[in-house]
Amino acid sequence: MRGERRGGMPRHLPVAPPLGNGRFYFILIVFCVVACILIGRITLLQVIDRPFLQSQGDARTLRHEAIPAHRGMITDRNGEPLAISTPVVTLWANPQELPEDGIQRVMLAQALGMSPDDFEARVELYSSREFMYLRRQMTPQAAQRILDLRTPGVYPQREYKRYYPAGEVAAQILGVTNVDDMGQEGLELSYQPFLAGHPGQRRVIKDRRGRLVRELGVIREAQPGGDLVLSIDQRIQYMAYRELRAAVAKHEADGGVLVMMDARTGEVLAMANLPSYNPNNRTGLDPRGLRNQALVDVFEPGSVMKPLAMAAILESGIVDRDAVVNTSPGWMRLDQFTIRDFRDYGELTLAGILEHSSNVGMSRLALQLSDTAIWEKYNQLGLGQSPGTGFPGETTGSLPAPVRWSRSERAALSYGYGLSVSAVQLASAFTALANGGMRLPPSLLRLSEPPQGLPAIEPAVANDLLNILETSVAAYTGGRRARVEGYRVGGKTGTVRKSGQGGYTTDAYRSVFAGIAPISDPRIVTVVMIDHPKAGEFYGGAVAAPVFSSVTGNALRLLDVPPDHEVDE
Repeated sequence: MRGERRGGMPRHLPVAPPLGNGRFYFILIVFCVVACILIGRITLLQVIDRPFLQSQGDARTLRHEAIPAHRGMITDRNGEPLAISTPVVTLWANPQELPEDGIQRVMLAQALGMSPDDFEARVELYSSREFMYLRRQMTPQAAQRILDLRTPGVYPQREYKRYYPAGEVAAQILGVTNVDDMGQEGLELSYQPFLAGHPGQRRVIKDRRGRLVRELGVIREAQPGGDLVLSIDQRIQYMAYRELRAAVAKHEADGGVLVMMDARTGEVLAMANLPSYNPNNRTGLDPRGLRNQALVDVFEPGSVMKPLAMAAILESGIVDRDAVVNTSPGWMRLDQFTIRDFRDYGELTLAGILEHSSNVGMSRLALQLSDTAIWEKYNQLGLGQSPGTGFPGETTGSLPAPVRWSRSERAALSYGYGLSVSAVQLASAFTALANGGMRLPPSLLRLSEPPQGLPAIEPAVANDLLNILETSVAAYTGGRRARVEGYRVGGKTGTVRKSGQGGYTTDAYRSVFAGIAPISDPRIVTVVMIDHPKAGEFYGGAVAAPVFSSVTGNALRLLDVPPDHEVDE
């Protein structure tokens, strides 16, 4: 056969000629270039671009999450909570990750308390974004019921919500926070940096859907806010608000204010305002209720200023303690103005002038003084100046400078017209009578030790006036309804005409009472103002004095102040 040698031995097939040297080296070079490219690329990725690539990878998986800081608690002087923060859950969603399934969307909308149409409209509005709120500040239990639906694209966020146990009773002094737990009003605003604290931060790894894969550790611990201890006594605050509300309702008034201060320290034990609001539910909020009228609103005080003006008269040395003033015929003309008393009281002692609240008697005494004597005394008592409580928007009041005053203006100042004060300023001024002539600035925070006080009235004069104030609430006076069973109290009524566009009105009044108790060893100073009572009675002795009596009596017993007088009914 062909291809075989004879004898049966196979014949060798022809061998292909070897590759040419050029082709071999070409292939070798190609392999080397590819290897170099691969090595270079690996080097570029692993060495040169490693930090950048790692940062890009971390940016897609590594997260820095904030750890919310617990807002500090606000308590009363006895440690009772007035404002606390509770943990809540906010639900948010990535609209681009929400399921297309209509049934899942309807179930989610119903769980959120939304109609399907409203939910779809909201999703459409945020469709180009990766974040939208579903529901803010839910209770953990309510939020968990929604999370149990396991709807893709829905995530929780831990937050805190402010809660006020006292509700409307102390709303204006505390203020409120917004949905982001930032102070907006009152002490929540003025002490925002102290209460807020500092949020922490932690590192976590999340997948592309935002789900937590692993926690890498805490970068910075959250620092909770500081706790604020107020001077307010919650027990007295509740009583003050209750009695003030009852008086406003009884007399169909527009509102009212009550301020009670510790006569030894200047600490504000109670500060009630009406109208008010519930800070835990602000639906239908009356904007008037937001104002802390005791600190930010002013009014002409009227006759409650007479004991303070009398201090300037006694210190002048022009008249002595036993002087007698003729107030007949019960009126007088000054600069084309007529100053009137309730009736013709005839001759009155200084005590009688205060007991009967004689405008004529005060005017005749004031006109014997220098032009600036009463103004200087009011200025020493802190009127026309900031109270210094740190409360946002606290007013300075108005005490016009004595420039070219007429005789009628000087007289009006002595019986409480021509100036304006806040309830807190008035209470602070009366601490000078209760504290041996030393005026105490008001404090909304509990003090560790009593302040020095500011000299405002000569001690002997302050003691004389304190005793005169006790006679001003005697059984036969207009202030008799301010008496407290078992305690010696003193005070002064005021009935002030409200001013309008055309001057003073004849049918709108403010009823005021400022008092001190007990007289033997003063412990508290209380100011009550009822705005525009319309149910018939409007005199300070009939409207404001009974509120003083009720609140002061209960407060003295709560503070364990021993009785110093037996009332003979």
